[in-house]
Amino acid sequence: MADNKRDYYEVLGVDKSASDDVIKKAYRKLAKQYHPDLNPGDKNAEAKFKEVNEAYEVLSDKDKKVRYDQFGFAGVDPNFGGGAGGGNPYAGGAGGFDFTDIFDSFFGGGFGGGGRRANPNAPRRGSDVEASVTLSFEEAAKGCKKNVTYHQIENCPDCNGSGAAKGTSPKTCPNCGGSGQVRINQRTPFGVVQSTSTCDRCHGRGQIVDTPCKTCDGKGKIRRQKTIEISVPAGIDDDQILNVGGKGNAGSNGGPNGDLHVYITVRPHAIFTRRGNDVWCDMPITFTQAALGAEVTVPTLDGKVSYTVHEGTQPGDVFKLKGKGIQSINGRGRGDQYVRVTVEVPKNLSKRQKELLQEFEQNADEKNYQKRKSFFGKIKDLFED
Repeated sequence: MADNKRDYYEVLGVDKSASDDVIKKAYRKLAKQYHPDLNPGDKNAEAKFKEVNEAYEVLSDKDKKVRYDQFGFAGVDPNFGGGAGGGNPYAGGAGGFDFTDIFDSFFGGGFGGGGRRANPNAPRRGSDVEASVTLSFEEAAKGCKKNVTYHQIENCPDCNGSGAAKGTSPKTCPNCGGSGQVRINQRTPFGVVQSTSTCDRCHGRGQIVDTPCKTCDGKGKIRRQKTIEISVPAGIDDDQILNVGGKGNAGSNGGPNGDLHVYITVRPHAIFTRRGNDVWCDMPITFTQAALGAEVTVPTLDGKVSYTVHEGTQPGDVFKLKGKGIQSINGRGRGDQYVRVTVEVPKNLSKRQKELLQEFEQNADEKNYQKRKSFFGKIKDLFED
């Protein structure tokens, strides 16, 4: 029930005067916070996630936002009742408030401004909808199939979008002849001025429904939760938007569906980080491996590979594994993997280990420590009289 809903601005935690960017930023933050993939089994988080998506679906659309600001939930929710008194508030005629234009906007309709109004019975494309999905680092790098759940406006299955009950059909408005507009002649001191206005009988639809469909209450549309499987391309990155054509809200009068925009969130990886299409990781090696060189095992997105660390490797040295990065999302080429070496200093040494290291130190000289030699040489030059 709309009475139990929270104000959409309150849901996103923004002011009514908030800009589009502020609204979008608030949505992205809350969508990540309450996403079901990050809160498995948490029904409260799931409900919050749905509430956030519903609020953003309205406030991110300029037309819907205007309707919501003016009429509240009645302007954007096709399942919102017309209040007490029964009847069909969308069928036209005197005696009730008309929500026709509100739902025209919500269902992706609307007419061009200025000049002659478009044919109200012409095909109109449905509006776009939004959803979000969270991927693992590997799923984003390699591509995957994912189920996405969102709310979609569909044509009513019982009336096929006409709004008329089974066995009946809408009829052309006799007042405007189906144009949705009527001409008005007004006498002025300058002569007769002709203007047009919305037909007050069909309220601009060009058609009248005498017996409204009970399933959709004559609106011709219903709102349903839908789950579809989408193909996520290899190489997609965090904060990118995947467009799925034709999966948005249903069009009107035979018009095509809108699109589904899927916002991508990629979870951080325990080892890898991404820079463009390149993958980076830090790998610890022992003091002995760094000093003498060694063959080490390096993790990559394709599995483990062997790499020979050269003798005298220093902390912070970086080596490259060509072609072991992430596939370009357009399919052209693949990045590299960069491995930064960290040399781990041994702890908890035994007595014998300490003796061996002390023996090594006693037998080492300046040629073994070039950086140390250079450093103290500079100090000597700085403080020499």
